[in-house]
Amino acid sequence: MKKIKEIKISLVGNPNTGKTSLFNVLTGLNQKVGNYPGITVDKKQGLCKLSEKANGIVTDLPGTYSINPTSIDESIVLDTLLNVQNEDCPDVVVVVAEVENLKRNLLLFTQIKDLEIPTILVINMSDQMKSKGISLDLEILEHELKTKVVLVSARKNIGIENLKEAIVNYKSYDKTPVAAIAYRMDHDFFEEVKSQFSNKYSLYKMWLLITQHQSANFISDEEHEKIHHFRRDINKIEKLQHRETILRYSVINEILKKGYQINRKEGTDLRAVLDRVLTHKYFGYFLFVFILLAIFQSVFNLATYPMDFIDSSFAQISHYLQVNLPVGPFSNLISEGIIPGIGGIVIFIPQIAILFFFIAVLEETGYMSRVVFLMDKVMRRFGLSGKSVIPLISGTACAVPAIMATRNINNWRERLITILVTPFTTCSARLPVYAIIIAVIIPNTMIYGVFNLQGLVMMALYLIGFSTAIIAAYILHKTIKIEEHSFFVIEMPNYKLPSLKNVFYTVVEKTKAFVFDAGKIILSISIILWFLASNGPESYKNAEILVKAQQVDNLNDENFDRQLAAYKLQNSYIGILGKSIEPAIAPLGYDWKIGIAIISSFAAREVFVSTLATIYSVESDEQFSTIKE
Repeated sequence: MKKIKEIKISLVGNPNTGKTSLFNVLTGLNQKVGNYPGITVDKKQGLCKLSEKANGIVTDLPGTYSINPTSIDESIVLDTLLNVQNEDCPDVVVVVAEVENLKRNLLLFTQIKDLEIPTILVINMSDQMKSKGISLDLEILEHELKTKVVLVSARKNIGIENLKEAIVNYKSYDKTPVAAIAYRMDHDFFEEVKSQFSNKYSLYKMWLLITQHQSANFISDEEHEKIHHFRRDINKIEKLQHRETILRYSVINEILKKGYQINRKEGTDLRAVLDRVLTHKYFGYFLFVFILLAIFQSVFNLATYPMDFIDSSFAQISHYLQVNLPVGPFSNLISEGIIPGIGGIVIFIPQIAILFFFIAVLEETGYMSRVVFLMDKVMRRFGLSGKSVIPLISGTACAVPAIMATRNINNWRERLITILVTPFTTCSARLPVYAIIIAVIIPNTMIYGVFNLQGLVMMALYLIGFSTAIIAAYILHKTIKIEEHSFFVIEMPNYKLPSLKNVFYTVVEKTKAFVFDAGKIILSISIILWFLASNGPESYKNAEILVKAQQVDNLNDENFDRQLAAYKLQNSYIGILGKSIEPAIAPLGYDWKIGIAIISSFAAREVFVSTLATIYSVESDEQFSTIKE
């Protein structure tokens, strides 16, 4: 049997070119998300079947405008492409460009091509060419760019098989640079560079080692000395970098004149009309608040039925196991500890999935970039930037990836303030706590027949979180006295219908991560809590005798069992612990059971609900005791 070869593929591209959509199409659900070694930056990889004889290991590198890094994301791209010792160093690079912004995208492509790595240019969103009046000559582009060019539409699954075929045949493509940019910059300088490095690297790779020496941690000490020799005149290096960009765009312009045309009237399309509405200085904010209100209304209204189903199902499962399993501690552990504990988090999957769904839709449509632009002016008053909105909104899912998202904020001071205030936003770990409290306290009534009162309270809690973050940012803005000028630059992507496939993958990935990450902690704590609630000192072991001795009137079996369960719980290890801290929390109106839940929530906020579920499950003798009850 012939061995299937594996091809390492790196997907590279500017933000908003559809690179992640293409990654999803190629890999489907065969994805894994981790971190790059030593840094908390997402590393997305997936498996792709290219042909009967070849599979691909696809790495979705962070979006970047060039390989001259100004952020952690861009440094990852540079290290992956330059460092042959990097485990992700690709056999072939797939540069994803967007058909409407080909000129800007080709700057990154020409840089990678000059590294003399096998490179394929993918022009995405090809299905929009006709509606936007774009025409291109593939034959001319392939000849001028010295590479294979593939037209695809990741949203409509067009051209994917052609891309897979192109990847399989990557060794047959021309690896020569698009143009002799280096010699056109300064012939004598690069002749000296070439002689010093003895043709060990491509000429452009030598240039990147000189300009980006801080990322060149994989080269020898001798080569570092050579690099420092060329960096003696920093002014000259900076002038050459500027000249490189100018020369690249001049080459790109000449190529596009031959094989690319676009004809449309500016400002008359649907995008311009929508932008005028969505980024309006007054109406834009009103619309944004209205969208947030609609989302939180949906979180409660749409999730009601599946939550009730899950709630009652877990109660029935617990009761069924309690009745049918042999009597003993192991059976009690399953029916009173594990099942209620897991049920305490699974019940909130519908709400969490709905929240992630709407956030993914806002990002997919391109609206989120408009929110960033709209909020920049407001945010600057509090020491933040428009880009801080993304981490703050992402914080509604989880604070950890939200803080990671701040790496796109170039200004150090704004990035630090955003990192410090993001945890104030209400994350999905708090959502189960809010949801159970709202379900118990706030009546499920409609206001004016449109607004759900529970949804309004939920939004109010989220707004309190946002407001706290903004107030904290303002205090830090006045406290941290570091002057650093910044410029706000953001690309406005085209509006598009959300890709259901991308939204589905996002919801599945985020919800799965939430459930499994929280589930490990919840399961462990549920077992510990059950043990502490089901065991105790002598007063617990002799509970039945002591309860009978305390009774004046003869109780029926049902009332006796209820009193016995309550006595046991209060005299168990967890009851003793709860009673000892009750004086400290009683002024808040909390009893000792809630105190135990608060302590356990230090491990993870969402454990609060499962702790209450476990405690009340041990105490209750009801046949179908649901979490809400």
